Amino acid sequence: MVNMSSQINRAQTTILVIDDEESILNLVSIILSNRGYNVAKACDAKTGLELIDSLNPSLVLLDYMMPLVDGLETLKTIRREYPDIYVIMFTGKGSEEIAVELMKAGASDYILKPFSNQNLVERLENVLKIRAVELKNRELIAEKEELLHEIRAWNHELEQRIEKEAEALKRAHAEVVQSQKLATLGYLAAGMAHEIRNPLNSISLFVQLIKEGLDDQEKLEYVEKILKEIDRVDSTLRNLLDTAKRPRYELTEVDIEKLIRQALKEFLPQTDSQKINVTFTSDGSTPMLKADPSELEQIFTNLLLNAIHEMPDGGELKVSLRNEGENLGILVSDSGKGIRKENLPNIFDPFFTTKNRGTGLGLSVVLRIVNNYGGKIEVAHTDDKGTTFLVRLPFANNILN
Repeated sequence: MVNMSSQINRAQTTILVIDDEESILNLVSIILSNRGYNVAKACDAKTGLELIDSLNPSLVLLDYMMPLVDGLETLKTIRREYPDIYVIMFTGKGSEEIAVELMKAGASDYILKPFSNQNLVERLENVLKIRAVELKNRELIAEKEELLHEIRAWNHELEQRIEKEAEALKRAHAEVVQSQKLATLGYLAAGMAHEIRNPLNSISLFVQLIKEGLDDQEKLEYVEKILKEIDRVDSTLRNLLDTAKRPRYELTEVDIEKLIRQALKEFLPQTDSQKINVTFTSDGSTPMLKADPSELEQIFTNLLLNAIHEMPDGGELKVSLRNEGENLGILVSDSGKGIRKENLPNIFDPFFTTKNRGTGLGLSVVLRIVNNYGGKIEVAHTDDKGTTFLVRLPFANNILN
């Protein structure tokens, strides 16, 4: 708060007197100039408003009765267009009605003519002190609003950061859980491979011996079906082991664009038969990646298989390759029916599948390989018009055992 009794800096205070009586103009000018105020004079409202525009006075002493434009209309104009300028009215009529009208129009005070020098100065300086307080309060209110705005902006930024960090923690937790699932699967797969493959090999051997002594064509067909199913079980075991544990690998310089084009070429019979339009794009600035070609081939094979499965009656298969600076970005998009929201958290889980056929190990294999190269895989977009998988592989990767 500003102290009402504080001194007024008269040398920096400009006062404009508007009155059609020259004697009043001269008298007031002498009184106020002797007390150190800067005083300007105008004999009509038009001249007074022009001076207000150029001088921006702190206070206007305005006569109520003037020709052409009277004091009341001039008062309203000043308060409307120059709200920081305060007005004291001179009036020769001392009725309550006029006083109320003036105060309602925005006058800070009114002084009856004739007036004493002392009364004029006291009333004027009282209004100037009130003005200083009110202007300071306005400034404080504006500062308060600015601070509140900044606080709201900080709070919004903090909420966004908290939300972003929470999302990052959620993703990190999901990755840890996924790693634990794969580790558990590794122990399970190793045990299953040992316990199942030994008797499976014996069964295969005995069936082949039986086959050698058969001449009945129908029974030979049954034996062939048994051997085929044995191979399928063995293949499932190999896939399970591949999902949980990295097999032997050999790192070489891999041309990713060439690898993707080759994978798409191998799926050409399926995409043609299902009337799927295939589009491949590359920004042409992707360097060679140090990796095992067969592992990277598994990534694209599984993602392309999933995409093709989602479009049995035709659609759009789009693959794009881009250099993201530190990472190689691969987008695989289909125009299928999308992934249901409730299934999204589970799509990389071993054995999770929504297909009538399949082991549910494809995306788990992809996740394991991508993780081995220090990369990331995510569903970048999915709705009823299709799904896009985004794979990021760092150029400077850390190969894990």
